[in-house]
Amino acid sequence: MKGVKFTDFDEVRKEIEAETDRETGTNKGISNKPINLKIFSPNVLNLTLIDLPGMTKVPVGDQPQDISTLIEDMILNFINCDYCLILAVSPANSDLANSDALKIAREVDPQGLRTIGVITKLDLMDHGTDARDVLENKLLPLRRGYIGVVNRSQKDIEGRKDITTAIAAERKFFLSHPSYRHMADRMGTPYLQRVLNQQLTNHIRESLPGLRNKLQSQMLAMEKEVREYKAYQPADPSFKTKALMIAVQGFEVEFTQTIDGSGSEIDTKTLSRGARINRIFTERLPYALAMLQNDGEELRRDISFAIRNIHGIRSGLFTPDLAFETIVRKQIERMKEPSLTCVDLVVEELIQIVHDCANKMECFPHLRDATERIVTERIKERQANAREKIYLLVDIQLAYINTNHEDFIGFASAEQPSSDVNKVKLGNRVIRRGWLGLQNIALIRGGSKDFWFVLNAETLTWYKDDDEKEKRYVLLLDGLKVKDVESSFFGKKNVFALFYPDGRNVYKDYKQLELSAESAEMVDCWKASFMRAGVHPVKPTQQHLQQQQQQELSAEQLPENGDPQLQRQVEVIHNLVESYLKIVHKTQRDLVPKMIMHIIVNEMKTFLKSELLPNLYQAGDIQVLMSESLETQTKREETLRMYEALKEALRIVGEVATNTVSTPVPPPVNDDWMPSALSHLSDLAPPSGLAPSGASSVQQPRSPGGTRRPPPQPPGAPIRPTPSPQRPGTLPSPLIPQRASNPAPRIPDRPNASSRS
Repeated sequence: MKGVKFTDFDEVRKEIEAETDRETGTNKGISNKPINLKIFSPNVLNLTLIDLPGMTKVPVGDQPQDISTLIEDMILNFINCDYCLILAVSPANSDLANSDALKIAREVDPQGLRTIGVITKLDLMDHGTDARDVLENKLLPLRRGYIGVVNRSQKDIEGRKDITTAIAAERKFFLSHPSYRHMADRMGTPYLQRVLNQQLTNHIRESLPGLRNKLQSQMLAMEKEVREYKAYQPADPSFKTKALMIAVQGFEVEFTQTIDGSGSEIDTKTLSRGARINRIFTERLPYALAMLQNDGEELRRDISFAIRNIHGIRSGLFTPDLAFETIVRKQIERMKEPSLTCVDLVVEELIQIVHDCANKMECFPHLRDATERIVTERIKERQANAREKIYLLVDIQLAYINTNHEDFIGFASAEQPSSDVNKVKLGNRVIRRGWLGLQNIALIRGGSKDFWFVLNAETLTWYKDDDEKEKRYVLLLDGLKVKDVESSFFGKKNVFALFYPDGRNVYKDYKQLELSAESAEMVDCWKASFMRAGVHPVKPTQQHLQQQQQQELSAEQLPENGDPQLQRQVEVIHNLVESYLKIVHKTQRDLVPKMIMHIIVNEMKTFLKSELLPNLYQAGDIQVLMSESLETQTKREETLRMYEALKEALRIVGEVATNTVSTPVPPPVNDDWMPSALSHLSDLAPPSGLAPSGASSVQQPRSPGGTRRPPPQPPGAPIRPTPSPQRPGTLPSPLIPQRASNPAPRIPDRPNASSRS
C-alpha cells in the first residue's frame, strides 16, 4: 500500500502481517523482499532501522529445508555494509555464549567498530540472577559495550500500554534494581536512541571530506550543461534563433575539427575520420593503381600482338611508335576505376562525419534531421562533380602522350634491361613497422604467433617484440610478390602472402609466407607498403592463368620466340611503357587527392560556414526546427533538479561540519584478564533478532559498559588499587574483600549462579 498514511500502530501491525502473508503465505514462509515503513514523529531518530528475522534451526510450516542458510544469507546481505551499525540483540534470560547475534556480528565486524550489544528481557531473569557482568562489559566484552532495555510484554501490548508509559516503567526498573541503578543513566531505550544518534553524527562527520569532494566533482561536471539549460528559454522566439545559430556554428566547427584533427578530444584507440581519409589518399589509392600494372610477361605479350598487328603482312624493320601509344592509352584508361573508387570512399567518410556531428544536435531532432539531409545532399552533388573531374583528368592524360617529359627514359635508354632502368633507389630506409601474425606456424601448432615486423627497401625483418632486440628472421625482398589469401581457409582472419613466382621456398620449407593483420584495412596498408618496397601485388585470378598461359601458347605466339628482332622491339616498347606509366601514375596519385580536397572537402567547409544557415531557414519554420524532444525536456529538468539537490547537500554538509561534535572511537577490548574458561565464547554460534541500521555511523562516544564507574576499569586501562563498591543487598560480605584483594579482577561467584541460563 505505497503512499498510504497510518496513524494507529494497530493498523500498522495488521498491515505488516497482511503484507507478509501476501508475500510469503500464511504458513511461516520467508522472503528477502523488505517491507518499507516510514515513521514521522518528533520523538524518533532520522535513521533507517532494519528489523531482520531471528535465526531458525528447524523449518516449520512452508519453510524450506535450508531455512537456516537462507536467513543467514539474508542477514549477511544487510550487515556486510560498512555503513551500517549492528545491534546484536540477545535476551538476558539465555546464555550469552550461545548468542547467534554476537557470533554473526563478529564474523562481519571482527574489530567491533560497528557492533553494539543490546540486552533485552532483563525483567524476566530468574530470581537471584542479573546481567550486571554483561552490562559492565566484563563477560564477552564488546568494543562499544552493551545497553540494556526493557520492552513491553505481550500482555502490555494487548493492554494497549503506550510507549511513554513503557519508557517510564523501564526507567523505574533500572533505578530501583540494586544491580543496575548505578548505571541507570546508561541503560534504557532513550539512552540507546542517544547512542545511535551520536553514531549517526560521527559517521556523517567521518564521511564529510570524501562526500564533499564527491559532491563538488559532480557539480563541476554538470556546471557547463546546467548553464546551457538555464540559459535556454523555449518561450522566447529570439532565443530560438540564437540557439539555431549556435547549433549550426557548433556543427561547422565539429566537422572541420574532425577532418583537420584539431579537436580538443583526441582519440587514442581508433583512427578519426580525417585520419581515415588520409589513409585512403596515401595507401588505398596507390595500392589500387599498382594493382593495374600488368605482369611483365602479360604486358610483353600485349606489346607483341600490337607490333605484329601494326606491321600486318609486312616485316617491320623499326619499332612502331603506334604500339607504344596503343598500350599506354589502354593502361591510362584503366586508371578511372581506382580514382573513382577513391572519391566514393572519401564521400562515405564525409557522410559518416556529418552523421556523427548531427547526432550532437539530438536535443533538437527536427534540426538534426534537416541539417544531416541538407549537408548530405550537398556532398552528393560535390561527389558527382568530382567524378566528372576524374573523367576529365584521365581524358587529359589520354589527349597527349608527352614523350618529352623529363622523367621519361626515351628510346636511347629503353635498350637497357628493364630491371636496371626502373630500379627504385630507396636505400635502407624503414617503410613500415607493426605487429603481424605468422600464419605458417598456425598450420603446425594450432595457432598463429604475433611478431614485430620491420619493412625497409630491401628486407623484411621480424623480431620477438617491439624492442627490436631479439631478431627472428630476415627475408630479402628481391623477386617477391604479394597476393591475397582466401579468408575461408583461415576463418575470419585477414591474411596475405609473400611468394616467389618461380615456386622457390620463401621461409624454411614453405612456398609462401602467410601473414595476418587485425583488419582488412590494415592488410591493405601493409600491401601498399610492400609495393613501395618494390614487392608488387598479383591478382588472385592471375596465378591460375600463369601456368595455363605458359602451357597453352597459341599459334600466333610461336614466331615470337624465334624472332630476335621482334623480341628486341617488344623489350624496347615494354621499357618505354613502364617508364611512361610511372609518370602517369605519379601524376594521378598526386592530383586525385588534390581534386577531392578542392572539389568536395574544402567546398563543404565553405558551404557549412556560409550557406548552411540560409538553407535551414528555407527548409522550414524555425519554431518547428528548434522544438525540443521529450527526452531532452526530461533530461533538462532532471539535470537541474539534480544540480539543486547537490547544492542543498553541500549546504547541509557544511552545517553538519560546523554544528556537530564528533566523539573518539572506543579503544579495542583487551580480554587478557578474563578467565580462560570464557575465552572461547567469542567464537560461538549465527544472530537472532538482528537490527542493523543502514544509515548509522560506526562510532560511539564511549563504551556503554561502565566507563563512569571506577571499578572495574575499562578493558586495557591500568588497574586501580581501589576496591569495587558493594552492591547493596546482593552479595555476601565475604565476597567484598575477596574482590578488593585481587589485583586482576575476575568475575566473582554469586549465589545461585549455576541457575542462570
